[in-house]
Amino acid sequence: MTPTRKKRLMLIVLVFAGVAVGTGIFLLAFKENIMFFKSPTEIAAGDFPAQRSFRIGGMVKDHSLIRADDSLKVSFVVTDHQHDVTVEYEGILPDLFREGQGVVAIGKMHNTELFVAEEVLAKHDENYMPPEAAAALEAGKKAGNDSKTQYNSGEQN
Repeated sequence: MTPTRKKRLMLIVLVFAGVAVGTGIFLLAFKENIMFFKSPTEIAAGDFPAQRSFRIGGMVKDHSLIRADDSLKVSFVVTDHQHDVTVEYEGILPDLFREGQGVVAIGKMHNTELFVAEEVLAKHDENYMPPEAAAALEAGKKAGNDSKTQYNSGEQN
């Protein structure tokens, strides 16, 4: 092999190695900063990242909002009409936050039944809901209706 070919081969190998290292660093940073969305049903099944922040979405269950008298701490239940998850948050809730409305909370699971939120987002009008939350609610409603149908048909037999 001639010296010119050796130089070209080394240059190609170095460029390839540089691209591979750059791609690896990019993917590692992307993996650490990705934020998953989970529904209450997925959380009930244990499908959530442990010790990492993620988003939970659904509807605020009616009559579940509990406010502390001496602080900004609130507790409420997020549901997808199939499973429920209790959420704790300390801070000022959005103006549009209320029971029976869609919500997305960002935080971590404290244990298998309590989600500690760092941020709470309420849907901004009656027509919008994040696609992930809408899909989770629709799946929960469908599963709930299927189980009611099976239960009702069992009663009639």
